[in-house]
Formats: sequence, C-alpha cells, structure tokens
Amino acid sequence: MKTLLLWDIDGTLILSAGAGERALVVALREMFGIDGTMEGIEMAGRTDRWIARSIFKKFHLPVTAEKLTQYLDVYLAALPAELARKQGEVLPGVAEILAATHRHEGIANGLLTGNLRRGAELKLTHYGLWTHFEFGAFADDAERRDELGPHAVRRACAHHQVEFATHRVWVIGDTPHDIACGQAIGAHTVGVATGRYSVAELQACGATAALANLGDAAAFLQLVEH
Repeated sequence: MKTLLLWDIDGTLILSAGAGERALVVALREMFGIDGTMEGIEMAGRTDRWIARSIFKKFHLPVTAEKLTQYLDVYLAALPAELARKQGEVLPGVAEILAATHRHEGIANGLLTGNLRRGAELKLTHYGLWTHFEFGAFADDAERRDELGPHAVRRACAHHQVEFATHRVWVIGDTPHDIACGQAIGAHTVGVATGRYSVAELQACGATAALANLGDAAAFLQLVEH
C-alpha cells in the first residue's frame, strides 16, 4: 500500500435527497415536540455533533453531552426510513473509482466524514458502498472536522500495517471544510463540485485539484497515482 484515499460521504460519494436533514427534523419533533426546520444551520462539511449542538442553540435547548447523544440516537433511529422515503443517488464515477481502487494493490480507501459511524454505515449500506470501507474517522471521534484526519490516518496505518507518507494521502470532499481537514494533516486534497460549492470556490480554498465531478474515473486515478 502506498496511497491512501480518505473520502467524505454526502455530496462526494452520494446525494441522499435530504434524508439526514429530515431525520434531524424528525428527531427534534420526537424528542422535544418542536416542529422546526434546519434553516440557518450550516450542515455541509460539518460533523453531526457540531450540527446537533447548533440545533440545540437555535431552539434554545440546554446543551449537555447526555442530551446531544440522546438526540443523535433518535436521529439515527429515524434515518433508515428517511433514506427510503426519497430516491437519492451514487454520484457519477464513484462506483467505478471504488471498484478500481478496491482491486488496486497500492491504494487504500477510508472514510473521513462528519457523519457518525452508524450514520455513515446506514447511508453507504443503503447505496451499496459500505463494503468498500474498512476504516475511517467519524463524528464519534471529534466534533471539529479539522480534528478527524489523524484518527483516519492512524486507523489506516493500523489496518494495513504500513505507514502512509503524507504526500501519498488524499482527502476528497465537496466543501471548504473537507479541504481544510486535509490541509490540517498535510494531505493532498481533491475538491469535487457535486455539493454546494463550485470548482472556483474549491480552488480558492487551496485544493490540490478541483473537479466538476468524478465522472472521469481514469483521470481521477491518474491524479492520485501521480
């Protein structure tokens, strides 16, 4: 193993048609009896724990570790039904890239996501991608996105029993937070404009490369193998 690819999920691998946001709304109603919306809360590129804390602040709810955990447990319970409610998609090129890198002896795939581990599993299982990932870093590890990278690299090294050189680590995501997360560990970064941010905005964040999408699997593989 020489190259480590660390993947964001929402807006990078899949679009879940708003399932996560709807599950957060359901949890707010079930736990607190509040019919609210997530308007005004930045979600793209944030961790589930960060988002939950922001929701509590928006609705003036007492923020305690116990209540945040309870709320996220209710969210996870609501997520499968919301994933099934509307049809999302695996983004272009993703299935081809994951299949090719899975067969490649020199490339390892991991997750570097703001989702809780259970949420990541539910989403990626729903879209048939979970089996491509044997390790990762999740919102369970840290509330701040920038603190997740070292957890992912450490688990990658432990899983494969090799040390991945920093210049062989790539973080792939669709938001400036993903780019900053990669930069925090000295990794290369690929910004993919399949979420809310344009190629130009991702370039402006200092991404090593910014792509409109991952539809050209061969070009992506050439990039990360360079």
